[in-house]
Amino acid sequence: MPMPMTYNWLLVLLSYAVAVLGSFTALQLAVAIPLARNPRQKTAAVAMAGGAMGLGAIWAMHFIAMLACDSGMDVTYDPAITALSAVVAFAACSGGLLLVGDGQFSWLKLAGAGTCMGVGVASMHYLGMAAMMMPATISYDYGVVFLSFVIAVAASMAALWLAFNLRGPLQMIGSALVMGVAVCGMHYTGMAAATFQDNGAQLPDGYADGLRVGNLGVTIFVIAATLLGLTLVLHYWRQRYRSSLTI
Repeated sequence: MPMPMTYNWLLVLLSYAVAVLGSFTALQLAVAIPLARNPRQKTAAVAMAGGAMGLGAIWAMHFIAMLACDSGMDVTYDPAITALSAVVAFAACSGGLLLVGDGQFSWLKLAGAGTCMGVGVASMHYLGMAAMMMPATISYDYGVVFLSFVIAVAASMAALWLAFNLRGPLQMIGSALVMGVAVCGMHYTGMAAATFQDNGAQLPDGYADGLRVGNLGVTIFVIAATLLGLTLVLHYWRQRYRSSLTI
């Protein structure tokens, strides 16, 4: 019998908030990619923006939203698969930013980078689902799964276009709010594709050693928001410092 799912709305709101903050931070940092003077600077700029987008806006949002889902049973998370999902999110976003970050825009390049990034982000989501250890099996509606991949690609293309075509702070705030909706839309579409089926209390191997929920959702939000906030402060400080040197 399929198990009903309910949501902790505080964690749902926190997942959106971290998606917006991560998107805004990534948009700010991505400006430095086409301005890099050498490969080392470009690699650092891509890694910073990719980390903000992949780990902050997408992975942290995803994991908080996963913890917001209550299927009525105790769930733990496989640490290795959870860590792998974070690596995939970071690599996908960094790769997309690198492909379009040379300052020479083209729609074909955007489509390729957006597809690469979107497929990586959606794969991260389903890896995160595979990390769930519980006395239940998960089946998927593959039509909805396909829709979640389409949303991920569209959101990635939008994120990449915004990253290199908007400069004003108000525009970036508006863009981050929209990106938060897009990132959350992909996640919750993916969750809607899943059906949880009680398997008669058969716990999978490694269940006892998995990451437990508890207050993990709020903890991840606090850590992610703090790191993103410090990154923004450092970014603005460096900008002001460089501006003072040119005066």
